[in-house]
Amino acid sequence: MAEFLQCLSCGKNLSCKESEKHSYCAQCILDLNFSVQEINREELDKSLQKILDFFVSDVSSAFNKDPAAKSILEVLTSYPGIKAVLLYRIAHFFWQIGMPFIPRYLSDIARDLTGIEIHPGAKIGSEFFIDHGSGVVIGETAEIGNNVTLYSGVVLGGVSLEHKKRHPTVGDNVVIGTGAKLLGPITIGDNTRIGSNSVVVKNVPPNSVVVGVPGQVISREGNKIKKIDLAHGDLPDPLVITINTLNSRLEFLEKKILNDREKSDDSVEIFFGNYGGGI
Repeated sequence: MAEFLQCLSCGKNLSCKESEKHSYCAQCILDLNFSVQEINREELDKSLQKILDFFVSDVSSAFNKDPAAKSILEVLTSYPGIKAVLLYRIAHFFWQIGMPFIPRYLSDIARDLTGIEIHPGAKIGSEFFIDHGSGVVIGETAEIGNNVTLYSGVVLGGVSLEHKKRHPTVGDNVVIGTGAKLLGPITIGDNTRIGSNSVVVKNVPPNSVVVGVPGQVISREGNKIKKIDLAHGDLPDPLVITINTLNSRLEFLEKKILNDREKSDDSVEIFFGNYGGGI
């Protein structure tokens, strides 16, 4: 006999589709007639304190990473990245306590205001900064470490419709350049720079520089990325490197062929010279 999950609010049996997505029936969600999961006061205080701590670190990161930032009032009112992240922090709190509708509604408001879409289920560390930010998309199961900077058009997207981890995990001290796309449940190591318009679909080791479509690791270093992350344009061009390498190899082969030909001509001349110049 099939077992049915019940709505946590009214006790009604949920359909298979409903039980896969949430623990409330459609009617209770539409009526906003629900009670959030139990959470003790200590955990609630910790969660609220985290929001305040993140607020300080996120605003501070704007001053540390953008030399154009002049005042707190300017940052809070004129920086779409800051607005989107602050609204995300609140939405994520409601997501954690299991409240339906409200978290997604807040993320939708943030998208309308800023052009930045951050799913409330994503996990984002401190000192997070989105510079300009139009077109940035961060998926539900994405995880982002501390001191990460994203530029406009960055997408942390999924490649699966299954209910599992399907978005990237980004380590600490990472810079992701304008228009870069990171797809799937890949891992980006600490202290990594990803070049503009790169498409990354494979894991990236720590201390790397990644460029291209698909993204390729073109260098690795042991130095951390500085707090002021404006070096995302200072990246080597893999096409130039490849062309220069090919040119060097062609020059080497041409010289070798010329040398071999000269040696061959000398040998023929010596041979005929020894035998009177004819046969």
